[in-house]
This record gives sequence, structure tokens and C-alpha cells, in this order.
Amino acid sequence: MSTLYVVGTPIGNLEDMTDRARRVLAEVDLIAAEDTRVTRQLLTRFDIHTELTTYTDAYFRKKAERLGEVLGALDRGRSVALVSDAGMPGLSDPGFELVDAVIAGGHEVVVIPGPSAITAALVVSGLPSERFLFLGFLPRKAGERRSALAEVADEPATLVLFESPHRVVDALEDILAVLGDRRVAAGRELTKKFEEVWRGSASDAIAHFRDTPVRGEVTLVVAGTGRRRAEGRWPEAQVRVAVELMAQERVGAAGIARTVSRLSGWTRGEVYAMAVAAGDAAADEQVEQS
Repeated sequence: MSTLYVVGTPIGNLEDMTDRARRVLAEVDLIAAEDTRVTRQLLTRFDIHTELTTYTDAYFRKKAERLGEVLGALDRGRSVALVSDAGMPGLSDPGFELVDAVIAGGHEVVVIPGPSAITAALVVSGLPSERFLFLGFLPRKAGERRSALAEVADEPATLVLFESPHRVVDALEDILAVLGDRRVAAGRELTKKFEEVWRGSASDAIAHFRDTPVRGEVTLVVAGTGRRRAEGRWPEAQVRVAVELMAQERVGAAGIARTVSRLSGWTRGEVYAMAVAAGDAAADEQVEQS
């Protein structure tokens, strides 16, 4: 039985590379990387010359071939290390697909822990950390993004998510609109020379980042409700927000009813009636504007 080593790598500061990670990357037969160009720079820095391949691809057919190549190496008795571009593989990247396939193939999986922007941002945010929910990247489209936020509007745990620099203000505006003016922390360039952790309210964060150019991916930490999740149905106002957001994305009344009723505890009939009313209101508004 061969072994896949899931290896954490620095998220910005090369001094965070552990001795164990360096040893494993030097000793394995093959390194499976998210992006070989990025990983090759890391290996060069530490004088590591292990064979390098990629385990993923934008096209499904090629992705299957990449996974098959790595699995084939394990089947032949070779040891493999899995790395992402930065941090722990499998967190908001396709590394979990390889881990799942390796487990299904009967091979051993060993973790070599390393840095993570998720936990790094959380522990310096000043927000409760005993429970948190990681959302990954929010959807790019505004309506879908607001719908995703509406699903966690009543979540008591702290929320952690990634956002690209050119969408961070849009994301904060949606956080303010859907979740309210909660405490937030925004970390960028974490562990690097120009590390910045901004803390304040969502509304103040919007003003700050409108005036401050953002470079590099941002990790946002958002306060939860701070209370236990209410039992039973969503408040009517929350249901109406979810319905209106989905209606703006031109989701049909039946689709809205199916999705929102499952999440909210309201019946499909109740949600459907709201969705029809929301659609009628939108149609009336278009007529008035024309």
C-alpha cells in the first residue's frame, strides 16, 4: 500500500515551511501540484528536485487523466505528495478530489500540517473562534452571492470566506445588505511583510476598501449571530429577502418555492405565493419605467 502525503506549504512567508514538509517533499517519488509553476518556485527555493506533476485541469477530461496519472503512480508503489499553491491542500481547491480517489483506491493518506489563511485570519480577527463556518469563495453574481449569504443569515458561528480583490467591496455590500452591519475582519497579505488585518463594522469596511486599493486575495471573517439558531421557521422578512433575490435572478416561482421552503421551514405554497407576488411587483415596476 502506497502513501499520499497531504502537505501544507507557506501562504506567503517561506519561513513557515516546516522541516517535516521539506523532508517529505524531498523524499517522495512524485509531487502532485495544483499549479506546477508555483510549486516549482517553492521547490527551487529549498533545493528540492523531486519529479513534479499536476493533479487537476480546467477541463474535466484532462482532469480525469491527471488524477489517473497520480493514482497510477500510487498503484505502482510510488509515494506521492499533494500540495496546493499555498496553504493546506483540499481547502477551497480541488485537492479533495484526489484525496477521495486515493482513499477509494485503498491507499494510505497522511497529513503534514501547515499554514492556512482560514485559521490565520480567524485567530487575529478578535471574533469568536470556538465555532466557525468556512464558506470558501462566494458566487460571482450578485444575486447568487446574496442568496448564499441568506442561507447563513441565522448562523450563530463566525463566518470565514475568501474573496478576490476586485470583488471585496461588492461582497461587503452584500454582507451589509443581507446580514446587517456586523463586525468583520479582513486579512490580506497574511504572514508577508505588508500584512494587513482591518477590523470594524461592515459599513466601515466598505468605506475603507473603496478608498484603499486591494492587492491579493482577501480573507473575510464575519461575526455570526452570537445566539443559538432559532428553532422552526425563518422570520417572514428573511423569507421575503430570499424570494426577492432569487426573483431578481429570474428563477421561476416554482424553483423559488422549492428552494426557500426547504431552507426556511415555510410551506411551498406560502413561498410560492410570495414568489408570484414578487414577480408581479417586478413586472409592474418594469412597466412604469418603460
